[in-house]
Amino acid sequence: MTRNVEVAALLEEFADLLDAQDVEYKPRSYRRAAEHVRDHPVDVEELVRQGEDAVQEIEGVGDAIASKIVEYIETDEIEELEELRDELPVRMDELTAVEGVGPKTVGALYEALGITTLDDLEAAAEAGEIQTVSGFGSKTEQNILEHIPFAREASTRHLLGHARPVADELLAYLRRDDRVECASVAGSIRRWRPTIGDIDILVATDTPEAVVETFTDWERVDTVLEAGSTKASVRARGVRVDLRLVPLDTFGGALQYFTGSRDHNVRLRQLAIDRDLKMSEYGVFDIAGVSQTERETNPRAGERVAGDTEESMYAALDLPWIPPELREDAGEVDAAAEDALPELIEQADVRGELHNHTEWSDGAATIEEMARAAEDAGYTYLGICDHATGPGMVGGVGLRDEELREQIDAIRTVDEDVDVTLYAGVEANVEEDGALSVGDDVLAALDLVVASPHSALDQDAEAATERLVRAIEHPEIDILGHPTGRMLHRREGLSPSIERLATAAAEARTALEINAHPARLDLSGSMVRAAIEYGAPIAVNTDAHSPGEFANLRYGIHTARRGWCEPGDVINTWSQEDLEAFLAD
Repeated sequence: MTRNVEVAALLEEFADLLDAQDVEYKPRSYRRAAEHVRDHPVDVEELVRQGEDAVQEIEGVGDAIASKIVEYIETDEIEELEELRDELPVRMDELTAVEGVGPKTVGALYEALGITTLDDLEAAAEAGEIQTVSGFGSKTEQNILEHIPFAREASTRHLLGHARPVADELLAYLRRDDRVECASVAGSIRRWRPTIGDIDILVATDTPEAVVETFTDWERVDTVLEAGSTKASVRARGVRVDLRLVPLDTFGGALQYFTGSRDHNVRLRQLAIDRDLKMSEYGVFDIAGVSQTERETNPRAGERVAGDTEESMYAALDLPWIPPELREDAGEVDAAAEDALPELIEQADVRGELHNHTEWSDGAATIEEMARAAEDAGYTYLGICDHATGPGMVGGVGLRDEELREQIDAIRTVDEDVDVTLYAGVEANVEEDGALSVGDDVLAALDLVVASPHSALDQDAEAATERLVRAIEHPEIDILGHPTGRMLHRREGLSPSIERLATAAAEARTALEINAHPARLDLSGSMVRAAIEYGAPIAVNTDAHSPGEFANLRYGIHTARRGWCEPGDVINTWSQEDLEAFLAD
């Protein structure tokens, strides 16, 4: 992992602090620069070594922002950012996690009431103080109070899309140490849950103390929390990382045990007991003839029959290996026993992307740049689906019907010069009553139509269901995009009946999207599984706004796997001929 994500986060903080002080224009420039820095293929640290001119080669990065990037890489701080933090000493990240609270709200509440933390915000709302501030009312105060519990939970967990790159970089670092024989993530991050509490790393080695030293010496470590002989904990990039070290011959048992989930492991232990076996982090042991006292007190009692590999742990119970994404005690053990586990989708199965944006709306790249990136990814086809106008479109980025017609011609022109088939599409807005924000004549002229909810995301379940079913049943709609509209750590989104959505989608031949953006992962794994059971087609899309965001596909694929998705369930694994028949249906 490059330092680009780290630098982009600082630029976004810059933007928020400027926004909170009601500074015009600059926040947008910082956010645009942050997006391009995050997606830039070259590590900013390397660019800084080449000089400030090289940093300015990043789109959206001018003299002022480039000098701040150089300053941070060279000194680990930006003086102007420190000054802004001193002027507005708030916990911006936790406060803006409350739905409806943006940087400007944070600035206003700090100025009026001195609110700096989530606890301050809650106390002020409970005391009725927020509604006394100019521009705020009792309804706003009540909404803030209602959404604080959600924000508080979010503050203790990390998005998978933030934590997984940290884990990947750490694994690569540890594996360069010859004393590390095996290394893997474990816990919820290995099960690809959408948010995680901390990163669990398991290492096999016969020199644990030396590996602990390597671990705590990692340059990304902010704080060493614990450093023992068989385990250690640090905070790196703001995430707690727990390391456990085991001998190589018990690595499989430990990996199975520490991957979890707890309920999955309980089911396995019950199966083991039925076979007169004991299952633990040390392996599987035959405890026939072992006294009850020793069984309860000695985790290694009996003859060890498995544990060197994870596969051996399951084989000892007459089960095939169960993919980590399924280990939630949601029927996977019974399915394994019946040899009925799904053949889960792999990222290599995907043949194209069907929901992407360009600079025509709020994207950061041209149509051709997105097409070339799709070529580089080995895709056969690519859908260009810029935003249409409508509720929820901030800053007027949506295209009017006449502009969508113009874009069709632009897409056709690029299509002639690239080796990937381009589909002219749109991301239409699903309005509060289920109507669409694009005229039917324009929809009919497009190759591909994604319809997504962007506003009125606090509807009750019944109204949300009726709204989305109406969109699904529209004859021109191909994909219902990010169906709940949730933003992890930001808003819960809609709570429609997935059974009714899936039934309608199966009948109308409309795909339900798994939006792979790490802040969305919408549909969730459980909703995907329900959708498949009702026969609904699925699409896995990155909703990419720049070429670099194609890399988010893996989060969507693993969400699909958590939903028991097989390749055939997902329309963008299909051949071009089959996909085009679906789009024309």
